[in-house]
Amino acid sequence: MSTGSLLGKIAVITGGSKGIGAATAQALVALGAKVVINYSRDGSAAEHLVQKVLGADNAHAVQADAGSIQGIESLVAATVAKYGKIDILIPNAGILPMRDVENTTEADFDQAFNLNVKGPFFLVQKALPHMARGSTVVLISTTQNHASTVNGPYTLYCATKGAVEQLVRTMSKDLLAKKGISVNAVAPGPTGTELFYQGKSEQLLKMIASFNPNNRIGTPEEVAAAIAFLSGDGAKWISGQTIRVNGGQA
Repeated sequence: MSTGSLLGKIAVITGGSKGIGAATAQALVALGAKVVINYSRDGSAAEHLVQKVLGADNAHAVQADAGSIQGIESLVAATVAKYGKIDILIPNAGILPMRDVENTTEADFDQAFNLNVKGPFFLVQKALPHMARGSTVVLISTTQNHASTVNGPYTLYCATKGAVEQLVRTMSKDLLAKKGISVNAVAPGPTGTELFYQGKSEQLLKMIASFNPNNRIGTPEEVAAAIAFLSGDGAKWISGQTIRVNGGQA
């Protein structure tokens, strides 16, 4: 399967300054796209990525709250002002609250659903007027929605990602029929981002790696490669799918 060139394409990546988002930005730029990197707080990481890694001619950083309507509208407006259109939309920003039923507060619930579900939904809505036929949306789910090893503290997170997968299932039919826009998702397994490694002991990391038939943790670049594929012409006959990118773990 070939991704193909993304020359002339404009991509928007929320949560794009680190981890899977940053790796995806690099993958898309390598294929010829220009990217808008959205970030919430860490402007220095975003500017470093734009200036030192991607190149200022290839990328533009925009600060915005990807879980609020106002933030989403400002991100879309900044993208259109800079590049005039949107071809690839990747609502990657998310939060992973470790909360079982007994320990979930209303604030936890609202924060998780705002960033993980409301944000992607309304980002697609606000971007649509600027997306032509053949454009793509790639949402982010999680292998935890399909893993037998999942446990209680993932309850809230998996609820948000279950909603994302339903968006893919129904939004893909709607947008493809009306506008010729495909909608898919990737569902990464454990992936070695800075956030993933934070607070985990070496023993725990070895245990997580042992769940995978490759006996290792995935890399952001491996997930980014799948996102890049779904963003390109090589995937133009794929829509409504959630692709599990986990090295065969689930």
